[in-house]
Amino acid sequence: MVYKRFSFGVGFRTLLIVLNLYLGLWLYYNQELWLAPGILAFIALIQIGELIYYVNSINHKLARFLDSIRFTDFSSSFTSDSQMGGSFREVNIAFNEVMNVFKQTRAEKEEQMLFLQVIIQHINSGIISFSSEGKIGVINNAAKHLLQIPQFRDISDLGKLSPALLEQVMEMKPGQRLSYRVNPSLHLIIQSTSLKMGGQSWTLLSLQNINAELQSNELEAWQNLTKVLRHEIMNSITPISSLVDSLSTILEEDSYVQKEGFLIKRDGYQDIQEGLETIANRSKGLVNFVNAYRDYTNIPVPKKEFTSVKSLFENVLILMKEDLKFSEVKIETNILPNDLEIHCDPDQITMILINLVKNASESLQNQADRIIWLSAISQGDMGTVLRVEDHGPGIIPEALERIFVPFYTTKKTGSGIGLAISRQIMNLHKGSLQVSSIPGEKTVFSLNFR
Repeated sequence: MVYKRFSFGVGFRTLLIVLNLYLGLWLYYNQELWLAPGILAFIALIQIGELIYYVNSINHKLARFLDSIRFTDFSSSFTSDSQMGGSFREVNIAFNEVMNVFKQTRAEKEEQMLFLQVIIQHINSGIISFSSEGKIGVINNAAKHLLQIPQFRDISDLGKLSPALLEQVMEMKPGQRLSYRVNPSLHLIIQSTSLKMGGQSWTLLSLQNINAELQSNELEAWQNLTKVLRHEIMNSITPISSLVDSLSTILEEDSYVQKEGFLIKRDGYQDIQEGLETIANRSKGLVNFVNAYRDYTNIPVPKKEFTSVKSLFENVLILMKEDLKFSEVKIETNILPNDLEIHCDPDQITMILINLVKNASESLQNQADRIIWLSAISQGDMGTVLRVEDHGPGIIPEALERIFVPFYTTKKTGSGIGLAISRQIMNLHKGSLQVSSIPGEKTVFSLNFR
């Protein structure tokens, strides 16, 4: 409607100019008049100027409207000009309505931004964002409280707390997780995310102090370990103590004093001999238990190197060849990609795989389908995962929660530290060992490397 009125206004003014010029030329050539054509020419010039002003008015308003949008200045208003006709009034009304929409949208955006800032400031986890140049964009109160760095304006200021922490943070990739102990009271878990905003790259860090949680877990671990130690020690000490009392009684009842020494009945001698053998066996069991505990608490630091997964699997198959042949168990391997490598201590990871394959083989003894699947797959930025899978009887949920507890075992033989040591080795590799099982269907152990 506005466009039609504007077109009509331009056309009508152009028509008047043409009529004035035509009438002036007619009077000059046909009537040979001079004054009237001059007046008409002057009127035509005024009309041309008015037409230019009419057209430029809408251009000026449009330019001012676009400038307001470009510079996000929505305080401008467009007043109606009654002299310019109804089309300009409608243009002014349309521009004002659009400006009001922009004002409302900006106000809502500012409210949302303020709401988001309030939420960020009240989050218990620390939040820090910094640009590619290192300039700090957002830092909430939790981050300030955790880091205690005055005048934290650049990510390089993180070096005031720990240069090593700054170096590791700058090397983090998007989606990567970092665990770093700054001091005895501050153990940080840092998660990194990248984003683009305003044409600039930003890195967003979330920080959380897990020291209290670690202390709680450590206390719980010590309590569980104490229970195990107490159980094993009491299982050995109690019968030994009881046997000592029994042997003392036998010596008193079945021995006689003679001039050259003591005389012991045959039955009493056999009882004493059996009791001493039992004490010796229980003592050996206790020594083996202490040695197993020593092995669990003295795992060496991994000597990492880039190792072919294919060579790891082949090494396991060679070392387990005779055991698997005797147990009539087959192993199927699958590696994607075929030249996949992991950064690890090959000896330690081979030990884990042998332990898992051995456990899987033992669980398949009563199964008709005796196949173990060894697989490895690269997950890009998520790391690499190795899996040991069997379709044996599975693990019941109650046992599944405790199989990684040191000295816990569901087998009649074994120390119960194989899986505990395996998980500890994976922790030293900055990875994890996890298990999932469906009783009666399958069990899968996963070695996750980041």
